[in-house]
Amino acid sequence: MYNVLVIGAGAMGLLYAAQLSSSEKINVCFGASGERYKRLKDHIFIFNEKKYDFKVIDIENYSDKPFDLVIVAVKFFQLDESIRNLYKLIGENTVFVSLLNGLDSEDIIANMYGEERVVYSMTVGMDSVRNADGSVTCENFGKLVFGAKKANQIKNVKLVKSIFDTAKVAYEIPENIMKSIWWKFMVNVGINQASAVLGLNYGGFQKSEAARAPMLGLMKEVILISQYENINLNEDEDLNVKWFKVLHSLSPTAKTSMLQDIEAKRKTEVEIFAGKVIKLANKHGIDTPYNKIFFEIIKGIESSYL
Repeated sequence: MYNVLVIGAGAMGLLYAAQLSSSEKINVCFGASGERYKRLKDHIFIFNEKKYDFKVIDIENYSDKPFDLVIVAVKFFQLDESIRNLYKLIGENTVFVSLLNGLDSEDIIANMYGEERVVYSMTVGMDSVRNADGSVTCENFGKLVFGAKKANQIKNVKLVKSIFDTAKVAYEIPENIMKSIWWKFMVNVGINQASAVLGLNYGGFQKSEAARAPMLGLMKEVILISQYENINLNEDEDLNVKWFKVLHSLSPTAKTSMLQDIEAKRKTEVEIFAGKVIKLANKHGIDTPYNKIFFEIIKGIESSYL
């Protein structure tokens, strides 16, 4: 029996909790603390119109056996607070999987709990949407892409693979996980930020060359920086082929997470997208005009409601 803890009950957390709970050999629960625990402990989770009665544990008062896998599925700016008090829940062989966007979440978790507990990962191809009533709908489940950055993480890859095989959840283990993570970073910098400013769902970008233009401008700046970071994304393969194949597989009515955040008047993750691009560009003496202007626009939109 595998014990899996999910931190974060949004669209991504519920997507994976629902899939993993399909196996009787996997026990899935959510973890929270303080006021969030009080709100979630009697909550009925709804995924694709099906109700799930997931157990919610109080992280601060947990005293049962440690979890095999901890899936972190919060927003980046919530990461530190969300994982700060997990010591009671983890054991010698507990593994962390981060579903967070950006380039830094695994390193933050590793610094707190040890690099030997982490796998590096990213998600791709899902179009899960959190609705106004808190339910989640998803047409394409996508897959988790994960791997080891260092030799002491190979055992973690084997554990996650075993758990996902048990529940028949889609995944991929690439040869170069860091290039995969950078590819997803490129995608998020482009589609998330362009959609947030233009107010378009995936269908808007599937149909309109004019809409795709700023998206591509944002992405090409990431490709440029990747050359300086020894990641070496390729415009023809990684953008024109791989990304467009994924884009046209997504539900045209679905929306990016950043557009959902703006529509719900929530804080966005622009700091880990355009903000990170600008920081890396400054490091290497590169100009990234698309990301500079999108950073200012999105911060301006946020300031109108935050």
